[in-house]
Amino acid sequence: MSTYGRFLAAALALMLTACGAGEPAPAVTTPSPVPEATVSTAPTVVATTPGANAPGSLPPVVQHGSRDVRKVALTFDADMTDAMKTRLRNGAVSSYANLRLLAILETRRIPATFFVTGQWAEQYPDVTRRIAGNPRFEIANHSYEHAAFTGDCYNLPRLAPGEMTGDVDKTFTTLHPYGGRQTRYFRFPGLCHDRAALRALAPLGVTVVDGDVVSGDPFARGAAPVIDAVLSRVKPGSIVIMHITEANARFTDDALPAVLAGLRRRGLEPVTLSELLS
Repeated sequence: MSTYGRFLAAALALMLTACGAGEPAPAVTTPSPVPEATVSTAPTVVATTPGANAPGSLPPVVQHGSRDVRKVALTFDADMTDAMKTRLRNGAVSSYANLRLLAILETRRIPATFFVTGQWAEQYPDVTRRIAGNPRFEIANHSYEHAAFTGDCYNLPRLAPGEMTGDVDKTFTTLHPYGGRQTRYFRFPGLCHDRAALRALAPLGVTVVDGDVVSGDPFARGAAPVIDAVLSRVKPGSIVIMHITEANARFTDDALPAVLAGLRRRGLEPVTLSELLS
């Protein structure tokens, strides 16, 4: 495992329900044909949809954008598992939607891309509509129930191979009515994927997005480690992974102003993922 992978494993060893990151998979530059699969996707996908690829080919995997542009994409994962829903119902936590973080982005007019699970959108429909209604924000797919697509993925429950395509397809169908700037970008829970998982996504015509800067905000004990994790690793073209899941990432909103200030000092402009990858 790379030094980057070891850092993630140490930083997120206790993570049971929020996103982590496995060792990044190499980018797929030449799609490979795969057998056809039956899938029923309600939204119409056109070639101009950001992240759209020809259905039936192995999805490309993106770690970062061009290093030749002084832009970075700030991405925020909106996780929701069955266990998280239970904690909400029994009052163990109050919220997995960080509205202060959202307000900072809105007030400062910062573009951002939100990787939303289907269950999070169902739990927070008003917040999802708020995200979709902002022209500076775009929406991407983070699976339906934030289950693992491989074994040994941060103790997340594992999807059966035959359920993977339907899980992601169901999320697109769930998100579609919210409108806004929707994409065909997909991020695996925990960034855990292998060739079998990529093949399962082939019928959906997506681009898989990992990221090269993991903030470590899930279960961080303060804002400082999050700020350092981002600013010590960010480069031109970086894709930064953070979370909007307040109870599991309590200091992301506290860290965000310092992160934005640090990006300005480095001459790096936050943009949406689709702009970075265009």
